[in-house]
Amino acid sequence: MNIADLALFVRTAQTGSITASAQQLDMTPPSASAALKRLEKQLGVQLFIRSTRKLRITAEGERYLLYCSEALASLEKGKASLNEMQGKIAGEVRLSASSDLGRNLVLPWMDEIIALHPELSIQLNVGDTLADFYQDNVDMALRYGEPEDSSMVAFPIAKLDRVICAAPEYLAKFDEPKHPKDLYQHNCLLYRIGNSVFDHWAFFDNDGKYDIRVVGNRVSNDADVVHRWAVAGKGIALKSRLDMAADLRAGNVVELLTEFQSPPLSLWLICPSRTQVTPAMLMLRDFFRRKCEEEVGNLKIEHGSVNID
Repeated sequence: MNIADLALFVRTAQTGSITASAQQLDMTPPSASAALKRLEKQLGVQLFIRSTRKLRITAEGERYLLYCSEALASLEKGKASLNEMQGKIAGEVRLSASSDLGRNLVLPWMDEIIALHPELSIQLNVGDTLADFYQDNVDMALRYGEPEDSSMVAFPIAKLDRVICAAPEYLAKFDEPKHPKDLYQHNCLLYRIGNSVFDHWAFFDNDGKYDIRVVGNRVSNDADVVHRWAVAGKGIALKSRLDMAADLRAGNVVELLTEFQSPPLSLWLICPSRTQVTPAMLMLRDFFRRKCEEEVGNLKIEHGSVNID
C-alpha cells in the first residue's frame, strides 16, 4: 500500500475534512479523494461516508484507523532512530508558540537551531489561541500555563515570575506606583483571550494579598501587542519576565513594584501523545530550557515530563 495514502487517511479522520487534509499534505482535493477511494478499493471496505455537507468515518474505518496510526507512528520512530544512530536530528517539526514568545524569542532561536541541525526544518505557527494539534497541523506547542488536558504529554520548560513594567517615557509623565493600589490611578495595558479580559492583577507580600481590578484604554488579544505598547510608553503592563527580559536589560522598560510579587507562570512544551516524543522534540525541550535560563537566569527548571509513562 502507498504510505502517502495511509497518511492521508489518518489525517482525514483527524480533521474530518478531505479538503483540509489535502491542504495540509500539499495535495489537491480531487487527488486526495481519489487516493482515499484507491485505499478503500485495496481494503475492500468503505472508510468514510460522504455527503455534500459532512464526512463521517465508518465503523470499519475506526477499526482500521487504530492499526494505521500505530503503523505510521512506528515507521516515523524507526526513521528517527536511524537518524539518532547517525547523530542527526532531521525531518520536519511543526511548532506552535504564543505570540510574544514566538515573534521575539523563538523566531531568532530558530536560526541557532537550524544552524546546529541543518537537516531539520521548522514550521512556526504563532498565535495566542490554543493550538488544535490536528486541525492546525501542529506537532508540539510551547505555551504558558499547566496543560489542562491530561491525555497530553507535557515537558516543563521553566517557572517564571511576572513583572510589572513601564517605559521611562510613561514614568516621566506619571508618578511611579509604590503600592499595587496605586495602579488604580494608572493606564494599564490589558490582554484578552476570547471574551475574557485579564484585568484582575494579583500581588502579595509579607503583609498580605492584593487583588487589583485595573483599567486602561488599550486591550489586545495579542500578547506581543501589549508588549509593544509597554515599550512605546502607552501604559503599565503585567508580563512574564522572559517576555520582557531583553527590554529590561536594554532599559526600554523599568520594573515596578519590586517589593511585591505576582503569581508565577510555568512554561511547557506539549505534544498530543507519547508516540510523537521524537529526538527532535527532546532536543527542542533541552534547547528551550537552556535558552530560557540564559535569557532570565536563576530559573527553576523542573526536569521530566507529565503523562509520559
